[in-house]
Amino acid sequence: MKTLTVRLPEALVAQIEVEARRRKLSKSDVVRERLTGSRRRRPALLDAIADVVGSVDGLPRDLSARTKKYLKSTGYGEKRTR
Repeated sequence: MKTLTVRLPEALVAQIEVEARRRKLSKSDVVRERLTGSRRRRPALLDAIADVVGSVDGLPRDLSARTKKYLKSTGYGEKRTR
């Protein structure tokens, strides 16, 4: 891969740095994605809840992969006596 040096406005560099930190990518990867347009946009709903994802303590690490097992173990969905 070749190296290319460019000068960017400070505001654009700040946006790229924030995005790189948030997505845990290098700044070069972010710039490459922006230039090629290959970045997939996250759905708006995920953007809205992204700050709370993973914020609940005490849940199993594999909850999303084994949802039925955990729901069944808590009695969720069973008919209750009245």
